[in-house]
Amino acid sequence: MTEGYEALSRGAAWIDLSSRGRIIARGRDRVRFLHNVTSNDVKRMNPGDTCYAFLLTPQGRIQADLHLICFDDHFLIDTEPELREKARAQILKYKVADQIELEDVTETTASIGVEGPAAPDLRIVPGDAFTAPLTVTGQPGFRIYCAPAATAGLIPELERAGARPASADDARAIRIENGKPRYGEDIRETSLPQETQQMHAVSFQKGCYLGQEIVERIRARGHVNRLLERIELPGSEPVPVGAVVTVDGRQAEVTSSVVSPETGKVVALAYVRQSA
Repeated sequence: MTEGYEALSRGAAWIDLSSRGRIIARGRDRVRFLHNVTSNDVKRMNPGDTCYAFLLTPQGRIQADLHLICFDDHFLIDTEPELREKARAQILKYKVADQIELEDVTETTASIGVEGPAAPDLRIVPGDAFTAPLTVTGQPGFRIYCAPAATAGLIPELERAGARPASADDARAIRIENGKPRYGEDIRETSLPQETQQMHAVSFQKGCYLGQEIVERIRARGHVNRLLERIELPGSEPVPVGAVVTVDGRQAEVTSSVVSPETGKVVALAYVRQSA
């Protein structure tokens, strides 16, 4: 068990998340436009609010996931590193005469995750930075956004307060143990929202949005043929991506897996076939 894993599971850890994509959305029509192209209720957001949302195709397939952070005069879009260009292109694809501008600020900003059971007690933020209640592992915590130069002073301060550095592998292990999916591993371009079980990304009270017809049709039908679930498997080695296993008599396709440093068990996320 590494120090970083232990800190994430029992204490507090800091994770460098500066590689994640960060895009600022400005313009008079930003609220209406983002409301129409994402799956969540952007119009209900007030400054300081955050929400998780999907970008869907007209056929309801998930092309990207993102977090929106609302400010008085703009939104900050936070997404996976691999989705930085794709999410921006997917949003602008539907722009016609809308007054909205997207500025990629990934290179001019930094992001540090503070996560673990003790993380909420470590409210250490530089004066010109801000925080949002987001985590990549599913543990309690928050994310700090600041200028890249500010991290040189921020990280030692976090460590003096008790946070320990955690690696991407540490964070991935905790994430899978918590059953938290990641786009690009567990959530795919072919995935439907209901299959992922991340329905906090979808509002059923908002008006029309891209992909809504399919999402509502599935809702009316009452089920999908497979669900993304956390499972435990026999053995002592991670299971290859795409492996088909049997769980309680049901067929499951593994999307990610890890040997838990805590229990030694193989924990995985998998799309599990559902009964009719």
